[in-house]
Amino acid sequence: MAKNKEKQKEPERGNDFNSFLKLFISVFIIVVATEIFGTKTFKIGPGQVVLLPMLFAVIIGMLITPDLLGSKIKALKKVISMQEVEKAGTYVMIALLPLGVKYGTLVGPNIVEVVKAGPAFLLQELGNLGTIFIALPLALLLGMKREAVGATASIAREPTLGVIGEKYGISSPEGTGVLGTYLMGTVFGTIFFGLLGGYAAATGLHPLALAMASGMGSGSMMAAASGALAEAVPAMKDEILAYAAISNMLTGVTGLYSVIFLGLPLVNFLYDKLSPILSKKDRGDQ
Repeated sequence: MAKNKEKQKEPERGNDFNSFLKLFISVFIIVVATEIFGTKTFKIGPGQVVLLPMLFAVIIGMLITPDLLGSKIKALKKVISMQEVEKAGTYVMIALLPLGVKYGTLVGPNIVEVVKAGPAFLLQELGNLGTIFIALPLALLLGMKREAVGATASIAREPTLGVIGEKYGISSPEGTGVLGTYLMGTVFGTIFFGLLGGYAAATGLHPLALAMASGMGSGSMMAAASGALAEAVPAMKDEILAYAAISNMLTGVTGLYSVIFLGLPLVNFLYDKLSPILSKKDRGDQ
């Protein structure tokens, strides 16, 4: 009996390795191709749109799945099947671990900059909590359940993806929610913030305040927003880029703890209160 069990495990391990190899090679090819293609920038009015390689990589990754091009191209489906898609979630969490370590090491070397930045930088992350009061009710009205918790706890960049994945699992409803928001931010975030950064100067707000707002915890979004803002206010270009970089660094550090100790408890509390009232299913049962 024991020998039979060992024989059953060996094919499973072989399948896991084959899936990993297929994913690794596919991702490597996509990364090389998109990096060669490079960043594309163009202007729309006073705004500047920045399309980064990461955006093209995500789009290609979605296209090669079995439900899209895989359903039309049989050879592609043999490379990326549903088995590879299911395994990818686990590998994403493993890939995020070094990034979590990186954010942790930002505190020590940059502690002097953090102190010099003042309370405005340190407290800006609290502004993110206010969006929960808007985003969560909308998510519930649109029919989301526990997915709304992961989707609305924060702007859903890498630190939040790691926290939700560690707490609930990336394949859980909460993990689906945060991953969905993460992908939407990757696809549309750089475009949105690139336009917003260019047009924001017309609001009359101080350019340095807008630069601080550009640091939302995403390198690509920060680069798009601050780059467009710097183009709109060229006289303060260096200050804008510096403030945006420091703001982004602090958001990466403080945002992690904000999600753990404030964002998740708040969104779970509001979910318990609002779900019976706003959930489509609950309203239909009444």
